[in-house]
Amino acid sequence: MRVPEAVGDRVADPDVCELCITAPDAEWLAGFTKALLDQRLCACGHLSAPIRSLYRWEGRLYDETEARVALHTRTALVPEILKRTTAEHPYSEPAVFVLPIEGGSRSYLQWIRDETGPR
Repeated sequence: MRVPEAVGDRVADPDVCELCITAPDAEWLAGFTKALLDQRLCACGHLSAPIRSLYRWEGRLYDETEARVALHTRTALVPEILKRTTAEHPYSEPAVFVLPIEGGSRSYLQWIRDETGPR
């Protein structure tokens, strides 16, 4: 196992990340997150709803209510989560992005690693 690198009083760890997904319905997103948790593809999901999304899509401006989840996971599991999102998401082009973990507590980052992947 790779040991996280200390940055000041923070720990940088490229092996873990936050993956964010928005969806039109908080209940759908909660169910999707629970399925990812059951399959150990993420350690947790922080669900925020409602959020207000303003965007342009196919030449039209939208002002919609959505939900957003921030998943804490291993970077190596991102391709599988993206595959599942593409296959199951109600949008034809879901908003999905991955953020690196620039700092965090060693014990929390270890917990993410411990809770993801095969048992």
